[in-house]
Amino acid sequence: MSWLPSFDTHGSAGPVLMLTHGILGNRNNWRFFGRRLAAALPGWRIVVVDLRHHGDSRGAPQPDTVDACGDDLARLAEHLGVQPRVTIGHSFGGKVVLSHAARHAQGLEQVWVLDAPPGPGYLGGEDHEVLRVFRALREIPMPLARREQIVGELTSRGLSMPMAQWMTTNLAPVEARADAGYVFRFDLDGAERLIRDYFHWDGWPVLLAPRKRPAIHVVRAERSDRWDEATLARFAAVPKDVPTFLHMLPDAGHWLHADNPAALQSLLVSHIAAAS
Repeated sequence: MSWLPSFDTHGSAGPVLMLTHGILGNRNNWRFFGRRLAAALPGWRIVVVDLRHHGDSRGAPQPDTVDACGDDLARLAEHLGVQPRVTIGHSFGGKVVLSHAARHAQGLEQVWVLDAPPGPGYLGGEDHEVLRVFRALREIPMPLARREQIVGELTSRGLSMPMAQWMTTNLAPVEARADAGYVFRFDLDGAERLIRDYFHWDGWPVLLAPRKRPAIHVVRAERSDRWDEATLARFAAVPKDVPTFLHMLPDAGHWLHADNPAALQSLLVSHIAAAS
């Protein structure tokens, strides 16, 4: 059998919504929000996926690209015997669901891209915080004796406190034994190959493609630092007959599902329920 990513399912056996995390994350980061969505969308099946080289999705074959991750979603859907009606991707996962929509659009009604500018390039070049995280992680001796140790290791290397605290969620006990120390729940080399492809992958052709469906909804977090004026201007110029929409989520930074989960849930549910 072809390689498949790991996943959790919430809700009943109805129309399927697939939800994906960002780089260096895992499905546990979205488990609580997935349960909220399942409760707010009765009759829907919410599938929360570990992208390749993250969480429990180990051993994926190369190439490690955005398109390969999109194909992973399609292969998982085929394995489950479903066609997802809606896909949601945060950050890196946002481009994954765009790629999936471009290559596997059958049955797809809506695509949600959460705080992921669609174009290639990245602010800060090699000094981008995510790439600095990768460099810092390579310097940290593993396993760590305590989960909280990662905070000091990363902040001492110039990373922000929110980023360092978030990384505690991506540690797991060695062989499920806390007394043996903690290791990361991702493959660092594979994840770095993915993020470098992400920075070069261009989602604009997907957003601007003439189509009736899927509708593509891009959500910009109000306090996010990932958006520039050129990107916002390009959204403003999207032709009116192309179903691509930009929303702004108030009172939220990049981790918008943690900063303002109620507003994000309300935005998603209002559109998904209306299209059901």
